Amino acid sequence: MNQEICRILYVDDEPSYCRLFCRSMADDERFSIRTATNGEEALRLLRKESAEIVLTDLLMPQMDGLALLEEIKLRWPEIFVLILTGVDSADKAVKAMKGGAYDYILKPLDIVMVQRQLGKILEHRMLLNETQPPVGDEFRFENMIGKDQIMFELFEKIRQVAQSDATVLITGESGTGKELIAEAIHARSTRSDKPFVRVNCAALTETLINSALFGHEKGAFTGATARKSGFFEVASGGTIFLDEIGDIPIQTQVALLRVLEMGSFQRVGGTDTIQVDVRVICATNQDLSSAVKDKSFREDLYYRINVVSLSAPSLRARKSDIPLLLNFFFELYRRKTAKQIAGFNGAALTLICNYPWPGNVRQLANVVEHSVIFCQGRHILPEHLPEEIRQTSHNDFLLTLHDSSLASAEESLIRSVLEDKDWHLTQTAEALGVARGTLYSKMEKYHIQKPSCS
Repeated sequence: MNQEICRILYVDDEPSYCRLFCRSMADDERFSIRTATNGEEALRLLRKESAEIVLTDLLMPQMDGLALLEEIKLRWPEIFVLILTGVDSADKAVKAMKGGAYDYILKPLDIVMVQRQLGKILEHRMLLNETQPPVGDEFRFENMIGKDQIMFELFEKIRQVAQSDATVLITGESGTGKELIAEAIHARSTRSDKPFVRVNCAALTETLINSALFGHEKGAFTGATARKSGFFEVASGGTIFLDEIGDIPIQTQVALLRVLEMGSFQRVGGTDTIQVDVRVICATNQDLSSAVKDKSFREDLYYRINVVSLSAPSLRARKSDIPLLLNFFFELYRRKTAKQIAGFNGAALTLICNYPWPGNVRQLANVVEHSVIFCQGRHILPEHLPEEIRQTSHNDFLLTLHDSSLASAEESLIRSVLEDKDWHLTQTAEALGVARGTLYSKMEKYHIQKPSCS
């Protein structure tokens, strides 16, 4: 398949550099090159025909590289901008990175380095067209993602539980992925080719839940104009997932207990006994043992559904997974919005890592989607995060400063991102929103070294 030609605009007030760049890139068929000798000319050319990549000198008369970068990001945010600068202006190049530049390259030009950066941008653009965010297979388990030890232990329990037909009770806070655990159990079971039926018990009213679960006969109640099968009949041969099981009324609990013990039930308004072969998986964020003491949940049903118990860990219990999940959701929503965003800057990443996440993984996904929507530059900044993240984490951060543990938090953050980026220093610096030289200095300060292979 022929590769799409990538259009480059090279901007430099020194014509000799323009000629050097064109000659050096002449044999690379992946690119078409145009040049401009100042910022105003570059904008005129872009208005006539856009480009995928702009390489611009930082120091130019009239309109410098920073001003050109600002105009490009305002009018064409999808364009990748590389800044060209001398060693004496490296601090301005870092400012350009914060303003949305993809990276900077020192002059005099090292054409090999330039080609390497252009190749990275091409790979970056290709990733934007992929349908699934890249996550290593070693961190995937069915539809779940995790590399924390607590998740590996959960994955192993799911493998074992899936081989039986035992009733399973999944407990955990809201947003921890209890439904994903149920889906994984079904997918790994011998029933995987049969229906997987999801039922949110909390969404069903007390008058309708029996009909929804077990079906009804024609004329059973006002509006019952025909016989209707319930969720248990639909799930026959497969798995039914009863979410928020603690919310079902006592009357329905009696009927549910019969299904679990006898594998049979009667439709509402009917006399015929219906036999089904259904595996039941339940989930709750309530303390059912307390509900049993309060007489709001039947003790015999509690023990019947609690044959095998699995706990969905909170995000606070698996903090090492935050960078992995963050990148997964970031890639997912960046592709959905087709935005050219490089990632979270260091300040935003610190706020995210410090936040306690009461809404767990679901809240994290919502926060990332919110941030991607409101980000207009190359990096997601603190102001793009929801207010509750900025406010709560700001208070936590002040407490950290008071406790003189900021250095420890910074070291932990750098190590976490390094590991997530497989110790790729350029990618780590970009994710943290700092210059590569700053990252090197921090690594030396905290004696951070890539683990050697034994």
